Amino acid sequence: MKTHAILPLLLLSSLSACGAFQRVSEIGKPPAMTDTADPTQDPSWRKVSMPMPVPDPPHSDSASLWDPGSRAFFKDQRASKVGDIITVVVNIADQAQLNDDTTATRTGTENMGMPNMFGLESQIPKILSKATNLSSLVSTNSTNSNTGKGEIERNESVTLRLAGVVTQVLPNGDLVVVARQEVEVNSELRVLRVSGVVRVADIESDNTISHDRMAEARISYGGRGTLTDLQQPRYGQQLMDILLPF
Repeated sequence: MKTHAILPLLLLSSLSACGAFQRVSEIGKPPAMTDTADPTQDPSWRKVSMPMPVPDPPHSDSASLWDPGSRAFFKDQRASKVGDIITVVVNIADQAQLNDDTTATRTGTENMGMPNMFGLESQIPKILSKATNLSSLVSTNSTNSNTGKGEIERNESVTLRLAGVVTQVLPNGDLVVVARQEVEVNSELRVLRVSGVVRVADIESDNTISHDRMAEARISYGGRGTLTDLQQPRYGQQLMDILLPF
């Protein structure tokens, strides 16, 4: 096959591998937003399975106004079943600073002589050398020095509110919540995703839940568009960074 025929094939394969066809179709216009849909229809959605306690059979009493299994006497508007909407409040303010400074120094000196040894010290110069000094047969010294310093500083802040949908009610009553939101501003599409498992008792009276009350929480704040593209290396550069060993 000729070289001029190979180049188009390589170009097409690189475009399909990198998903660049969609980007090429969006040239000159803002990124297209996805339609509002059932989160469970997303190919990446998976049904959640969590450890469950042993079920306790409810005891009914015909003369009681209390509904067995109820967690509150009066009915409220907080999310409790599949399809209900709940507001997720994300307020992340993480700050960490670590400083490690280590210095170690060690010096050692050893001297050993043998002026007297049961009268046999006179034979040592004959074995070793006539210039042997019995008072300093062995002399050693050593010096060791080690210095280490490390510093880590991190400051992250994310604050947002978005509405989610209850997609599953677990056997113990906990709710699986999935929240997605897309915001398009000046050809830049911001995508927010939050998912996790929450307890009904942790839902506030205004039907909100804080992210730190969500088990198995997954929070994603990203997007795509012109500004996002400028902040990333080109596909070829990323490929060379992976393949080149130097």
